[in-house]
Amino acid sequence: MSDSYARRGVSASKEDVHFAIRRLDAGLYPNAFCKVLPDLAAGDPAYCTLMHADGAGTKSALAYLYWRETGDLSVWRGIMEDAIVMNLDDMLCAGATGDFILSSTIGRNKFLIPKEVLAELLDGAAEFAERMQAYGIRIVNAGGETADLGDVVRTLVVDATMFCRFPRSEVISNEGFQPGDVIVGLASFGQAVYETAYNSGIGSNGLTNARHDSLAHRYAAAYPESFDPALERDLVYSGKLQLTDPVADAPLDAGKLLLSPTRTYLPLMREVLARHRSRIHGLIHCTGGGQTKCLKFTGNLHVVKDQLFTPPPVFRMIQESSGASLRDMYRVFNMGHRLEIYTDPHTASEIIQLAAAYGIEAQGIGYTAPADSPRLSLHTPEGIFEYEPG
Repeated sequence: MSDSYARRGVSASKEDVHFAIRRLDAGLYPNAFCKVLPDLAAGDPAYCTLMHADGAGTKSALAYLYWRETGDLSVWRGIMEDAIVMNLDDMLCAGATGDFILSSTIGRNKFLIPKEVLAELLDGAAEFAERMQAYGIRIVNAGGETADLGDVVRTLVVDATMFCRFPRSEVISNEGFQPGDVIVGLASFGQAVYETAYNSGIGSNGLTNARHDSLAHRYAAAYPESFDPALERDLVYSGKLQLTDPVADAPLDAGKLLLSPTRTYLPLMREVLARHRSRIHGLIHCTGGGQTKCLKFTGNLHVVKDQLFTPPPVFRMIQESSGASLRDMYRVFNMGHRLEIYTDPHTASEIIQLAAAYGIEAQGIGYTAPADSPRLSLHTPEGIFEYEPG
């Protein structure tokens, strides 16, 4: 998979992005999961602000395929949810739990994406905000931009920017990692009490490879607008699956497994932080880089993940279709848990109990140990995989 990822022009570790931003100011807490700024809104030195941007990525191309094949407009609602959650949970990892201001940016090819799709996207944002409100999480929609960009956008791009202001005393700076931390993993799959259907756990990372490696080549001829024409043809929809094919041990078809909206952990974590914030040494959102994401933040520690979740069906489906090595799968995808909490053993036990009340599987997935330089060991069915930064 690492070779196909490079040939498709994507990178799990985003080396080009890190090169481009290397001289930018890192904010008040350089090791925090996202950039924390002074309180530019009110000038209060006791407060800070976050403004974060993220999106659904190429998952929108997959939604386009499913909609065109089946006529199911509802898949677009999850795409807007993805864009929002990818922001929310990054901001959560810096300690933010609300209130949030949302602005969305939608770029479309008007000849292919009609007003009905736009309506589903915006209705999806409103529906998600309403569900979060029931858990004390306020998301205010400040509007945004919808642009007709047929010259540069092949189908649709969905992005979101979010803002939050909160006390500096509540920041999770990710400076507290220490030897002996227990790592609690929160499952990315199943059905949380605030979700309306089974969640495959896919999130919004690695979807370029996931859809091309899983889906049959017939989609290339049927929907040439759904991929980059510069791609080598052997990389375009090179799998065997049809979108509506059933998948073993899964309650959704192949397409909807890949389209499951990214799970937010904010309802649970709002309660966790209210009870245990001072005992949380670090939070990691396992997005770009999958299970190796922690190496960017944990410093000179040996992170050992020796009790990982069994990967849910969506990841087994992708691996079987792509022939990717398990080592690469863990480097690209979350593989079953997408949020990691580094804390003491007693707090870890209490968090696991809290998670159960929200319908989220949680378990101790590992620990940290002293080291001279950052290291990660993943204990998997194929043995122990070792990783270092870079």
